[in-house]
Amino acid sequence: MNLDTKYWYLRDHKLFDVLSSTELKSICMITNFKSAKKGEIILFSHDENTRVYFLKKGTLKIVEIDEKGNEIVKDIIQKGDIFGEFTLTETQSDEYAVAVSDNVICCSFKMDDFEKLLEKNPQLGLSYTKWMGFRFKRLQNRYSNLMFKDVRTRFKSFLDEWAAKEGTASANEVILTNYLTHQDIASLICSTRQTVTQLFNEFKEKGILDYSRTEIILKKAA
Repeated sequence: MNLDTKYWYLRDHKLFDVLSSTELKSICMITNFKSAKKGEIILFSHDENTRVYFLKKGTLKIVEIDEKGNEIVKDIIQKGDIFGEFTLTETQSDEYAVAVSDNVICCSFKMDDFEKLLEKNPQLGLSYTKWMGFRFKRLQNRYSNLMFKDVRTRFKSFLDEWAAKEGTASANEVILTNYLTHQDIASLICSTRQTVTQLFNEFKEKGILDYSRTEIILKKAA
């Protein structure tokens, strides 16, 4: 990818709004871009070249392997989100990112390079801190839901949030491209695959939604 293309990809990200054109061009030299197709693994967190990633296009799911070798979906990453070693600390985890949309593009910095970049650009450091604050607030809301909401409410809230971010709305319904399995959703709301399947069937019988392998249709209340 040439420097002009890198420049415009970075210019398009809100985090880098605080940088001048000259500053932005200078960091294009240390930025790496990667594209992936659906199902491709983007990141291993224990990679020796630990990186901070910025998703420019598409959707990813962050997956962790538990002690029994099962895949657990921990988060859904969408355009503009930051992932990888975003805490700027070296951690050991069997975590990786998988492309769940047809075309994914992300840019990344080596953790050491990004840390130096923040030190040289205080405004960028402040912007990054605010960005992380929003991320931690989202995580805090998720944990709050787990503590105070039952699984049926968590399931409905998850679908509503998903629809608000990615749904295509019409007068009577919102259509979602369905790229998550029932097990994926179960991991995200801390439930079981069987319970998620039961809830899908229950909501379908009540006319709240319809679904297939490729899409979920949420019905709007009359």
